[in-house]
Amino acid sequence: MALNSFVTVNGKEMGRAQVVQAEAARIAPMVEMNPVLLKPTSDMGSQVVVNGEVYMNLSASDYYKNKKYLMGEVKKSYKVLDDQFEVIVIEGAGSPAEINLRKNDIVNMGLAEEVDSPVVLIGDIDKGGVFASIYGTYKLLSEAEQHRIKGYIINKFRGDVKLLEPGIEMFKEHLDIPCLGVVPWSDIRVDDEDSVTDRFSKKEEAPIVIGVVRLPYLSNFTDFTVLDMESDVSVRYIIDPEEFDEVDMVVIPGSKSTIKDLEYLIDKNVDQSIRRAHKKNIPIMGICGGYQMLGTTISDPNHVETEADHIDGLGLLHMTTVMAEEKHTVQSEGQLIKQPMGLSGTELQVKGYEIHMGITTLEEGVKPLIQLSDGHFDGAVNEAGDVFGTYLHGVFDHNSFRQAVLGKFRSEKGLTTGNQKTYDQLKEEAYDALADIARKHLNIEMIKEIAGLK
Repeated sequence: MALNSFVTVNGKEMGRAQVVQAEAARIAPMVEMNPVLLKPTSDMGSQVVVNGEVYMNLSASDYYKNKKYLMGEVKKSYKVLDDQFEVIVIEGAGSPAEINLRKNDIVNMGLAEEVDSPVVLIGDIDKGGVFASIYGTYKLLSEAEQHRIKGYIINKFRGDVKLLEPGIEMFKEHLDIPCLGVVPWSDIRVDDEDSVTDRFSKKEEAPIVIGVVRLPYLSNFTDFTVLDMESDVSVRYIIDPEEFDEVDMVVIPGSKSTIKDLEYLIDKNVDQSIRRAHKKNIPIMGICGGYQMLGTTISDPNHVETEADHIDGLGLLHMTTVMAEEKHTVQSEGQLIKQPMGLSGTELQVKGYEIHMGITTLEEGVKPLIQLSDGHFDGAVNEAGDVFGTYLHGVFDHNSFRQAVLGKFRSEKGLTTGNQKTYDQLKEEAYDALADIARKHLNIEMIKEIAGLK
């Protein structure tokens, strides 16, 4: 379950967390690594993506009625991976001891049983009560499931591990399974999951501040991970009026429920904060759903998102969007054909991926932002160049565009040239750092033995 998703080379949608795991293993992301993706559309329902394509929108109760079919699709994906790879690491979701959901479980002990997999429990000590959590989880499992548990790992430990070691020894009296390691809390800048991220609470100080509007259904905040890796940039998730005065640029991010999020912005008067920032000559950028919000209207005649037929947009770009029933998922690249913010460079390259259900039509006074390599146009920019948007997620990942935007702010503030490494290089360094931590603090040999590696 996640609102952070990605599009594979063949146009299939999958969760970003599984993309991170593929990249860390130095293999291309495959949709079989995430055969069922749930994208919440409300507190009680989700869009269900199966094998990279929209299956249907389901309430929680209807989703569980579809578990038998979904387990069949999961097993097919497992077979595809099993034919190609030596080891498959199955990531559970939530807790394996959710006894009310066990009957139709397809992600935790149910799947472990289906494919006869050993299991390692991972406890998050940062939340507190880790020994009680591990013990209670184990005791709530059936005897057959308990036999699958081959060890446990304590994650996100802060402080002196010597203070924890007596607890691990005492724990053996209650549960005779080995501790496979204690992993320290570390500030590793890789894409994180929306359900466990702490980035919304961060307010780091840096010369350049990018303000990302914090939407209730914000999707793909991974678009800004690469900005977090720049030493002179602080990414802040903003919603209060005074926060809009503290940033160099406002970005309205992607949204899983664009109309609901726009209604939220209007209800909380955040739309006024965005317009006020524009009047103060702060550049405004929109990505995907945020790009749609910049227009004059968003129509939903087929009620793809809500029961509303249409809603007025922010009116910062003269364009209209109509929600379509088919989701557009594709990797795209091209170049800027009209430079926003007075960026230098005549052929700035951009690259990313599209995940959207809307079709946007530009009106008078608005020009396309990007010409894609297939000849189509994407995005829009006003005549002044201070309001612009694109459907491309990951647009900051490409060095030329990111460094052009940041270079403008650096020049205005008299800063030296920032980092020149590519996003791939930065990610590789982060994965290496994470791997080093794992090697140092985990019993890798025992984990290999559990996985059946001699």
